[in-house]
Amino acid sequence: MALNSVNTNTGALVALQNLNKTNSELGTTQNRINTGQKVSTAKDNGAIWAIAQTQRGTANALNAVKGSLERGQSTIDVAMAAGETVSNLLIEMKEKSLAASDTTLDTTSRAALNEDFKALRDQITKAVTNADFNGANMIKAAGASVVALANADGTSKITVAAQSLALGGANVTVAAAASLGTATIAAAMVTTVSTSITNVGAALAKLGTGSKALESHLSFVSKLQDTLDAGVGNLVDADLARESAKLQALQTKQQLGIQALSIANGATNSLLGLFR
Repeated sequence: MALNSVNTNTGALVALQNLNKTNSELGTTQNRINTGQKVSTAKDNGAIWAIAQTQRGTANALNAVKGSLERGQSTIDVAMAAGETVSNLLIEMKEKSLAASDTTLDTTSRAALNEDFKALRDQITKAVTNADFNGANMIKAAGASVVALANADGTSKITVAAQSLALGGANVTVAAAASLGTATIAAAMVTTVSTSITNVGAALAKLGTGSKALESHLSFVSKLQDTLDAGVGNLVDADLARESAKLQALQTKQQLGIQALSIANGATNSLLGLFR
């Protein structure tokens, strides 16, 4: 190849190649600064981008898990609040039953106690019936159990069984039409109500344990989601301090490249001097 040629300017070609390379690097650095990511598309690094997308999918899916756990907690909390009301009503009913079992009590007084007892009994039904959250009631007869999502794939679940607190059920053994008509009936009712109080306490303990399990898992899922987000950041986030320093260097290099190209392009003009 001719050393001095107006057709082929080797110096200009080399300078242009270097300038194009610098411009490309500068564009990459500016994109990293704009997005805050060193891998923002599959073109940047296909393998890393694919891994990051998978982890993002898992992290986002955990939002649904958290929502399911929170709904489960709320459903149990409503059930427990109603259950505590039922327990308090039973305590009052026991008091009325014991008072009505006194054989020296006159008919009028027993009738008054009986009316109080029935009012408390009916209030249990109201509390149980209204213990709904999002259409779910855990303490009515044949109530709904809570089945909350436990992982991002939906393959694991946490189940908290329903606890019926309806009158005449396994826990509240007081019949729906129970009354204190006589001292004998009232005496028997004391035992029935006492058993119901014990059963309701055990049922509420089970609900409390279930609520605690959901709370604990919710805390774990939140930490897991944070860890996944941090992991994705480690894979794709750019070191902005480093990119800033690199930007300054590339901008300087770009200016030098432009200057080098200008010098190389001017070299052919010196050939004109040979013909003067």
